[in-house]
Formats: sequence, structure tokens, C-alpha cells
Amino acid sequence: MTATAGRLRRTKLAGEPRAGWLVKLVVFLIVAVWTIPTLGLLVNSFRTSVESSSTGWWTSLFNPFTTEWTLDNYHRVLTSGGLFDALINSLIVTIPSTIIPITIAAFAAYAFAWIDFKHRQGLFLGTVALLAVPLQVALIPLLLMYVNGAHWTIPWLDKTITVFPDLGIVGTTTSVWLTHTAFAMPFAIFLLHNYMSSLPKDIFESARIDGANHFRIFWRLVLPLSVPVLAAFAIFQFLWTWNDYLIAVTMIGANQSAAPSTVVIAAQTGQFGQFEHLLTAGAFLQAAVPLAVFFLLQRFFVRGILAGSVKG
Repeated sequence: MTATAGRLRRTKLAGEPRAGWLVKLVVFLIVAVWTIPTLGLLVNSFRTSVESSSTGWWTSLFNPFTTEWTLDNYHRVLTSGGLFDALINSLIVTIPSTIIPITIAAFAAYAFAWIDFKHRQGLFLGTVALLAVPLQVALIPLLLMYVNGAHWTIPWLDKTITVFPDLGIVGTTTSVWLTHTAFAMPFAIFLLHNYMSSLPKDIFESARIDGANHFRIFWRLVLPLSVPVLAAFAIFQFLWTWNDYLIAVTMIGANQSAAPSTVVIAAQTGQFGQFEHLLTAGAFLQAAVPLAVFFLLQRFFVRGILAGSVKG
């Protein structure tokens, strides 16, 4: 019996390195497949319009000395294309659209997790249910509300109540980050609530015994312990907002001075696509910022998502 168990154990240990190499190979293949389009984008961004339209990017990669490399695409897209100002507009949209929902959702998630009030579970379920509302069907009603406000007319009282005032923000970056904030709140509250509710109950009881109120507990205990999940949501929200096109083009409209980089890059092709070679340079500049943010915060990413995905 002992000899059989020893053979089984040796067989298991011998199989572990093979399984490890297989996993590494699969991960390497996945990374390679996801990296190839980015590599092609980078190579094409340094090629002339003639080469981009006549040969594949891999030909320049395998024959670098016969390729005519150029920085003109970047120069044109940043100067005459207006991408530099558009990148600033993207930051103006993205930073508030990331900070505001995190701030509000952190307070709301703590309240849903640790403050006992009436209809708490029903309100939380209603908030999470808003995740099912499609973004596309709500954009036009939101745009109309930003233009004219929202008013409720009561016929039998002959009175009109203003539910939402006309803020006059259509065509500005404010309308974009308000919309992003609204649609980010349900997911942010759901993610942060699951994480905060899994924190040890003993630390909250000890803090209450020491005389700490809810705000002090939230500020001194919950926020420092929730850094991983806050960073994970910040990555999600930053990437989504930075790369968004639909909300930006709907809310900004024809005001090009407030257009973010996604809208400006889409307009780089020209009337008949004669400047489509500029898209690669613009797209690579567009992708550089979220890549930098992700690599800076990646150590928090997996920890935050795993911690906020399950309760217990």
C-alpha cells in the first residue's frame, strides 16, 4: 500500500512540471494573439501612406532597411489634426468621470453594507438592477433632458413641476462626464459593496466600542482596507471613459473644441478616406495613456476584482 502511494505521488510530481509548461504556453499564445494588432498598429504608424495602402505591416517588420520610416503621421495628427487638444479634453472628461463615481459609490457601498436602515436591501437590489438598463436607449432621453430639462405637468392642479432643470451643458465636456458618472454608479456600488461587506465584523465592533462614528470608521478603516478594489474600479472606469466614442459624439455634437480624442481620431480619415493612414498614429497615441494607467495599477487589479467578486 505504501509503495503504491509512493508511485502515485512520484507520478503526480512528474506531471506537475508538464502541466506548468502547458499553462505557460497557452498564456504565451494568448498574449501573442492580443499583442499582434497592437504591434501592427505601431509599425503602420511610422509608415508612409503609400506603403500602408500597398503592403502589409509585417513586410516592413521583416524588411526594416528597405522601408521608408517617417514621423510625419504623428506630427500631422498632433498639429493639424488637433489631437493634442483632444487628448487634453479626454483627460478633462476621464478624470472627473473616474473620481466622482468612486467617491459617491464608496459612501453608498459602506451604507448598504454596514448601516442598518429601512428598505436597505430593496434599495440595493434596485441600484444593482440599473445595470440592466442599456446605455444606448438612455442617451437620447438624457440628451433631451440636458437640452430642455425635465418637467412634470399635473393637469388637475394646473401646475408644472421642474424635476430636472435645464443646465445648458449640451456640447460641453460636463455633459459627457455627468453621463459617464451616472452609468458607472450601479457597477461601482455593487463592486465596492461586495468587498466592504466581506471585511471582518470584529474591527467595526471594536471601533464602535472605542466611540468611533460611521464617518470615522469609513475614513480610518474602510477606505485604507479598500484600496485594491478602489484601484480595480478606477482602472475599469478610466479605460471605459477614455476609449468611449458613443457618449462623447452624442453629447458633444458639433462642438469640436470640446471633442475628446476618440471623436477627433474618427474624423481624421477625411471625406473619402484619403487620410486613413493617420488613424494608426492617432490610435497608438490614444492607446498609450490607458496602457500606462493599467501597468501602473495592475498589481491592484486582480486583487481588487477577486476580492469584490465574491462575498464571504
